[in-house]
Amino acid sequence: MLTLWNLFEATLLCLNAVCVLHEERFMQKMGWGANRPNQGFEDQSSIKFQILNLVRSIRTVTRIPLILLNILTIIFKLLLG
Repeated sequence: MLTLWNLFEATLLCLNAVCVLHEERFMQKMGWGANRPNQGFEDQSSIKFQILNLVRSIRTVTRIPLILLNILTIIFKLLLG
């Protein structure tokens, strides 16, 4: 049964997965890293560019709140099972 708590946990796990992606180890191998040579004017409306910007934005904005949410979730799970 889908509850609000399950939805919260699924969202938290997805945010953790996005924030753990390492640009040099994982994304660079796929050609999605930020350190690749500049190839002129890149199409900023492409889906690839927008996904990269979304991943970087999520990582930047949710770093501290995600740490706090993870701590609260762990404590809640330990206390209430």
